[in-house]
Amino acid sequence: MLDNGYHDVPADKLVTVVTHLQMLEKPEPRGEAKGPWTLRRVEMIDLEAYRDIQRKIGAEWLWASRLEMTDEELASNVHAQDVELHLLEVGGLVEGIAELDFRKSGECEMAFFGVSSALMGTGAGRWLMNRAIDLSWSNPIERFWLHTCTLDSPQALPFYTRSGFTPFRRQVEVFDDPRLKGNVPRTAAPQLPILV
Repeated sequence: MLDNGYHDVPADKLVTVVTHLQMLEKPEPRGEAKGPWTLRRVEMIDLEAYRDIQRKIGAEWLWASRLEMTDEELASNVHAQDVELHLLEVGGLVEGIAELDFRKSGECEMAFFGVSSALMGTGAGRWLMNRAIDLSWSNPIERFWLHTCTLDSPQALPFYTRSGFTPFRRQVEVFDDPRLKGNVPRTAAPQLPILV
C-alpha cells in the first residue's frame, strides 16, 4: 500500500491509476446512433495487423503492453481458443476493437475496447459496446469486466458506467514509458511530458 503524500517516479517510468469495473448481469440495451459501421470477428489475426490496430486506436492513450510482447506472447493471447477479436470497420478499414477474453470460467474480460480518434463522438463507441455486451452475455458467464486508467480518454470511465459497469477496484500501475522504447510515437500523449 502507498502512504499518503508524494512519491518520486523515475524519468523513464509512467504512473496511472487503474479502475476495474464489472457488470454482474446483462443491462437493458442503450439507444445507439446509426452509422456506416460493421462488425467482423477475426480469428488467427496476423500479428503485425493486430499491432497496427493497437497503434491506430491506442497510441494516443499509450496502449503498449501488446506492442512489447514477443510474437509468441502475443499469439498466446490473441490466438487463444477462448479469446474473440471483434473489429469495427468503416468502408473496409478497421476503426475499432472489442477483444473479449473468456479464458476464465464464468467470466468475460474486455481486454481491449476502443474506437479510432476519427470516430470518437460519432456514436460508434456506443454501437460497438452494445455489440460487445450482447456477445459477452450470449456465453454462460456471471461477470463481464474491464479496466480503464487515467491515461485513457477522460470520457472512458463515464462511458463505461453509463454502459452498466460498476467500479470495484482501484490500483496504481507503474510502467516503462513506451515513447522512450519506440513502441508509440514520442508525440503521443502530449499531456504527459517526457522527462529528460
